[in-house]
Amino acid sequence: MGGSLRVAVLGAPGVGKTAIIRQFLFGDYPERHRPTDGPRLYRPAVLLDGAVYDLSIRDGDGAGTGPSPAGPEECADPKEWSLQDTDAFVLVYDICSPDSFDYVKVLRQRIAENSCPYLAPRPAGAPEAPILVVGNKRDRQRLRFGPRRALAALVRRGWRCGYLECSAKYNWHVLRLFRELLRCALVRARPAHPALRLQGALHPARCSLM
Repeated sequence: MGGSLRVAVLGAPGVGKTAIIRQFLFGDYPERHRPTDGPRLYRPAVLLDGAVYDLSIRDGDGAGTGPSPAGPEECADPKEWSLQDTDAFVLVYDICSPDSFDYVKVLRQRIAENSCPYLAPRPAGAPEAPILVVGNKRDRQRLRFGPRRALAALVRRGWRCGYLECSAKYNWHVLRLFRELLRCALVRARPAHPALRLQGALHPARCSLM
């Protein structure tokens, strides 16, 4: 076993957090949006660089929980998720919604300042978890509220976070999203191995749900 990694996928309601996760894990896309009733926890096992990792993916940042739908999802206990235990963050916004980008901006600031109301403070001296800002719904490119290059420059240079755009609907850059994120998380978790690479092992067909 290669160990375990915890990823939190956060963002405003309706930006496509669940759609991104389900496209990555199952290769499907829900045509009708159904609001997620409280945070969910997905627990796949993924093969990375020849080693199997237990991956925990938290879907949502609400404090409440609700009945879990049929399938592999489980209701997540918010108490189990603290800032120091999270290995990487995905902050999702809708490229057509400036309000959802502002939501991500506040989330990123709170994470940086250890002031998230649902995430415990990080211990002094602990390394920062990588943050990847993701603009979803790239298939609606003509309706976007701002130019991609300007937003990417702001996030990368101003916020010092990774930036990527994807389309959960058409499965565009979804695999790349998780590849980039987990590469950063593993380098952080294993500073003695900065050359660690993912060898295309995050293909959904290679993910087996625990």
